[in-house]
Amino acid sequence: MANGKVALRLRGLRKAYGDVVAVDGVDLDASAGECFALLGPNGAGKTTTIEICEGLLAPDAGTVELLGIDWSSGARRLRQRLGVQLQETQLADKLTVEETLRLFRSFYERGPAVADVVAMVQLEEKARARVGQLSGGQKQRLAIACALVGDPDLLFLDEPTTGLDPQARRQMWQLIEQFKRDGRTIILTTHYMDEAERLSDHVAIMDHGKIISLGTPRELIASIGADHVVEFATGGAALDSAIFESLKGVSRARADNGGFQLQVTELHLAVPALLDELDGRGIALTELRTHSATLEDVFVTLTGRHLRED
Repeated sequence: MANGKVALRLRGLRKAYGDVVAVDGVDLDASAGECFALLGPNGAGKTTTIEICEGLLAPDAGTVELLGIDWSSGARRLRQRLGVQLQETQLADKLTVEETLRLFRSFYERGPAVADVVAMVQLEEKARARVGQLSGGQKQRLAIACALVGDPDLLFLDEPTTGLDPQARRQMWQLIEQFKRDGRTIILTTHYMDEAERLSDHVAIMDHGKIISLGTPRELIASIGADHVVEFATGGAALDSAIFESLKGVSRARADNGGFQLQVTELHLAVPALLDELDGRGIALTELRTHSATLEDVFVTLTGRHLRED
């Protein structure tokens, strides 16, 4: 659980590439002992923000403080206390898993035994295999192991479960949850909404270089003013989504991928009203689905697109 101390503090963070402003005045606090997720569509600025936090990029303006230390005065101390798993990690193909981890372990003054880290990421059977022989998912687990060998207090995980099969993905969730129980802090980026919803204590949604929403997953879901979402299709019938916004129990309606999506406050009123409306217009349903509101729905409401869209 978070203990009230701030592990990451950003103030007025800005980074531009020519005329393109990638990060535009970001303010952010992440508490020690929590998992903080930074979400955003491609080009939102989240990767640039994370790379500034990791010390890989220098900001044009603003301040970055990690564990009470800034990069300008405490770079060496920070490198001993941070773990970083990049979205793409290039490792030497001819080294074995054990050799790779021994190399990374040598960079740190303290940390667990290499064998213990191998076990954490379930690579025991591949410990003596060369990196070039590993599958994509196994390489991903090795990259995370490289981030853990220094026993970090603050861990940056950029798309940590990409390429993992469902079982390995859930095992990685358990590892992250244990890391948090140990009082460590995780800064997470992910394209999986269920992952962010399960693991994160707080979520920041970023778009066009700015933080556009911030809160706990429950707070963000509540902010859209709907408990449920109804998705339906009508076989291509030409309809304006605005006609559904006046239906009982409906708070918002939008066209979505050839169909429609309704955010509803009272499912038991909205569905019969929808069916009556379509029946009155002589239009048949071809698809109908309902689900409880999720972070994905928050994301679509705020940005107008799904997180995994290019």
